[in-house]
Amino acid sequence: MNKLETLANHPPLFAETRGDIEVSFEFFPPKTEKMAETLWDSVKTLEPLHPRFVSVTYGAGGSTRERTHQTVERILKETSLTPAAHLTCVGASRGEIDDIAREYWDLGVRNIVALRGDPPEAGTKYQPHPQGYRDACELVAGLKAVAPFDISVAAYPEVHPDSSSRSFDLENLRRKVDAGADRAITQFFFSADCFFRFRDEAAAAGIDAEIVPGILPVSNVATTRRFAATCGASIPQWLDQLFEGLDDLPSARQLIAATVAAEICGQLYAGGVRHFHFYTLNRAELSYAICHLLGVRAKA
Repeated sequence: MNKLETLANHPPLFAETRGDIEVSFEFFPPKTEKMAETLWDSVKTLEPLHPRFVSVTYGAGGSTRERTHQTVERILKETSLTPAAHLTCVGASRGEIDDIAREYWDLGVRNIVALRGDPPEAGTKYQPHPQGYRDACELVAGLKAVAPFDISVAAYPEVHPDSSSRSFDLENLRRKVDAGADRAITQFFFSADCFFRFRDEAAAAGIDAEIVPGILPVSNVATTRRFAATCGASIPQWLDQLFEGLDDLPSARQLIAATVAAEICGQLYAGGVRHFHFYTLNRAELSYAICHLLGVRAKA
């Protein structure tokens, strides 16, 4: 069989998806009424896909603490979704964080995304609160002592900017899992091989928790570059080139963004991945389209 015949007989990338995929979505708390409308339109659009959970971020230095709490509470009370509240170590003592966790538990929130957190000011070095949790490992252990939360933590397929090496990153992840984390969600990446290498390295390091790939559908390369600088993700040159000349064509950017992300998800699926976490940026269209391609469909 020649190469052309092989390609002709190969099934389409998404032909093998059989409804065995689970997804989750990340939102951030809105700053304005207009942003709140956009968020809730997105929440209601994605709700019929029945995600495992939807997470709500926590601003640098705890700057969105109240808005995060309000958003989580509204999701809990007004939707059928399972909210996961982000919590960080920054800008609060252990007692304050424990109190926030107890409030969430009493409210009915059972899922937490536990993170070290970013400094309040961009470009400054992280410093733990004098009476606070030093890092995500201590935070996970502290939260598990408060209540039996389901806890997700962060993982980095590419080395974290504050990390000295890949082995340091893996050891840190292992410590978080040993402290009680139930799963790790990766930062975004743009190569399926990047995820598979990390997954294999984590397994070799004795990390047996679920590792969920974080998917960021890109429609604005400049914004993505800004995000990437904070988490150590690399932006490949081909991605820049794909969006060249499309500044005034938002629909074309969306089509390309969906195509790129769906291609990566398809490759991950072919490699055995069945759980995906989407960074939505409070917009539903791209994540919904990619989920549809993956066979994740709305249910009554």
